[in-house]
Amino acid sequence: MNSGAEKRLMLVWLALSAITLAQLGIGSVGAQAGLAPAAIAASAIGIALIKVRIIIREFMEVRHAPVLLCRLTDLWVVLTGVMLLGGHLAGTAFPKR
Repeated sequence: MNSGAEKRLMLVWLALSAITLAQLGIGSVGAQAGLAPAAIAASAIGIALIKVRIIIREFMEVRHAPVLLCRLTDLWVVLTGVMLLGGHLAGTAFPKR
């Protein structure tokens, strides 16, 4: 691997680490600030999906793949997000018995 690619991967790794720390901060500060649990969960899911897209693009080398594969992986991330958010919101909308 050349030094340019290694530098890029290191920057991506640092960005993912920073995003993870921000996600932890949002969860803990949001709970203390009295934010709605649905808002905290939605932000956690959204941030996780951003991280998933970065991982797919950078570490799975989809960045250099044909356009169709890039769009399919983006579609997968969007559909996963819709299902996760929909499942969470549906679970909070209906009370447990």
